[in-house]
Amino acid sequence: MTAIDDSLEPLLGKKTAVALADGLGLRTVGDLLRHYPRRYDERGQLTSIASLELNEHVTVLADVAKMTKKPMRARRGTMTEVIVTDGTRPLSLVFFSQKIANLSKLVPGARGLFAGKVSKFNKTMQLAHPEFQLLDGEGEDGEQAIASFARKLIPVYPAVHGVPTWSIARCVEQVLSMWDGVVDPLPGDLIKRYALLDLMSALKLIHLPDTQEAIDEAKRRLRWDEALSIQLALAQRRKSAAARPAKPSARRTGGLLDAFDERLPFTLTNGQREIGEVLAEELGGTHPMNRLLQGEVGSGKTLVALRGMLQVVDAGKQAAMLAPTEVLAAQHARSLREMLGDLATAGELGAPEQATRIVLLTGSMNTAQRRQAMLDIASGAAGIVVGTHALIQDKVSFAELGFVVVDEQHRFGVEQRDALRGKSGEGVSPHVLVMTATPIPRTVAMTVYGDLEVSALRELPQGRSPITSSVVPVAERPEWLRRAWERIREEVEAGHQAYVVCPRIGDDEDAEPKEPKGGNSDQRPPLAVTDVLPRLTGGPLKGLRVEMLHGRMPPEDKDAVMRAFAANDVKVLVATTVIEVGVNVPNATVMVIMDADRFGVSQLHQLRGRVGRGSAPGLCLLVSEVPAGSSTMQRLQAVADTLDGFELAQMDLELRREGDILGAAQSGVKSGLKMLSLLDDLDVIEEARAEAQRVVGEDPDLVEHPGLAQMVREVVDASRAEFLEKS
Repeated sequence: MTAIDDSLEPLLGKKTAVALADGLGLRTVGDLLRHYPRRYDERGQLTSIASLELNEHVTVLADVAKMTKKPMRARRGTMTEVIVTDGTRPLSLVFFSQKIANLSKLVPGARGLFAGKVSKFNKTMQLAHPEFQLLDGEGEDGEQAIASFARKLIPVYPAVHGVPTWSIARCVEQVLSMWDGVVDPLPGDLIKRYALLDLMSALKLIHLPDTQEAIDEAKRRLRWDEALSIQLALAQRRKSAAARPAKPSARRTGGLLDAFDERLPFTLTNGQREIGEVLAEELGGTHPMNRLLQGEVGSGKTLVALRGMLQVVDAGKQAAMLAPTEVLAAQHARSLREMLGDLATAGELGAPEQATRIVLLTGSMNTAQRRQAMLDIASGAAGIVVGTHALIQDKVSFAELGFVVVDEQHRFGVEQRDALRGKSGEGVSPHVLVMTATPIPRTVAMTVYGDLEVSALRELPQGRSPITSSVVPVAERPEWLRRAWERIREEVEAGHQAYVVCPRIGDDEDAEPKEPKGGNSDQRPPLAVTDVLPRLTGGPLKGLRVEMLHGRMPPEDKDAVMRAFAANDVKVLVATTVIEVGVNVPNATVMVIMDADRFGVSQLHQLRGRVGRGSAPGLCLLVSEVPAGSSTMQRLQAVADTLDGFELAQMDLELRREGDILGAAQSGVKSGLKMLSLLDDLDVIEEARAEAQRVVGEDPDLVEHPGLAQMVREVVDASRAEFLEKS
């Protein structure tokens, strides 16, 4: 009997099993059967050569049109070039060895499957040394290929060099012929309620379908497996978080929060007020709050979080704000002090009775500063603590931590946040609010942030100035870039400031430049801060005080630059995306983003949110050399045309696909979820979430559902669990 966990070696032989394991990570029957076809070719339908992309590993079904042999200049021997066609476009195949089996059979009229990595030579697409299989019926491979080809639908698998799609198909057929099936992990009542296929039928039909309808039904069942696995894991996290009580911090009349509210020079937006009431109620309860606060750039999330922190301080406890970078942590501490004024001066002469103290803790502080900060935290003198991951270290002890605010939470792993949760005391959890300035599509929120309740701030405060965005197409209109620098000068002369953002730092930067989105391998490296700064100071911005800011600068230098910029001593800041979130300089009115095509949609939206934060209108200029009419230029124009972050987030998801939401990759078509689509499967995700909540409510550890427990382990293994809440 062949089981789902059995090794492939006894079934396929050592050589084939090693190739599958090394090339694709497929080691068990379950691994192979969960390696689904990427598409299906119909009998007689030729794969489109026109759709091939550079560096993609592909398989094409084509006819040989021509074969020629040429002497090689660089070395002895001859090169064989074979031109194949799918009826619409030719493709060049090149072979540098004459010892390849069946090479002589690649004659005009022969039909075959050809697999390799797409490259370009002399502006011509080609496959160099492709693996191939002729559909001539000779030998065992030929018979297998003819048998597969005779079926109406031919599965085409994700493949790698040495393991072509037809080899995977043959292995799958061989395993399925010996497989005795599997105990279905889904409860029978659930299968019946949603009219799903049983697992064995779904796995057979996904690999050996007769009709498109069969494929659709198999995919529907397999999507359910993945959706339910994720939602079960999230439901268990919600249940676990609720198991440890929180110490209540009920709102107190006449305290610090009331004093702060009385001083506010503006009226809270409806959204700020409504979410504030939700937070006030949850902070006052014994059930630990676990809430995600997402919102538009400049919607006032920090103000909402601060009001919650003040409520906790009023209750005699401490609040901590965790930021991903020292620049952002220092900016938050500075902003909170400015917002509170003398209400943040506890312990100083003349401080109001309700005042508290804000303490900053980062890894780069000197020994004396660090010692004093840790004493203030441990003694409870610091009501609000702002810091980086330094807060998580074992040596940091809180007097009584009641509330944790995590800013830009996708930059922190689950373990880091859990470590901070553990500082609230034995047997209790602090309330947790995680914030993101990147609006999140609903499917992502339910799948990636599903263990958190979600609140959204969509309304901007009154008085926020409009931001105008324009694309600067340097290739067609180089004079527009000159005008951009003139606009910066005009704004500076009017008393305002500007940002110039570059994709990388430069100098001895370790990281290789990322492949440009929508570009090609011949494109120049992305512009760097260290290159752009001297060009500006010696050219169009000569005479202005221009400084740089990036993540590799010493912390004291970064802080000094930000202070000088906030004080309007520095007129133009040339920076990387270190200023993407949290930086608040209301006097900055212009942002020029160089090589804007190198940034994602949501990132561009976050960056432009740094201007227009005061009374003067903001201007964001997206500079790019990509050609007009390209998909990349269309993407930039879409960013320029709308300020709706939620609309842009959905567009970003559609452009990037979902990425590997259970792994490190954050973009591209590869995903730890092989069937479930965050774009297309909202209904399945919602249904699975409801079922998971019901099952975990009745059986928290899935003791009575061993099949479901195993399914969770297979899809959400330990190495990927920490990525569950990343987007």
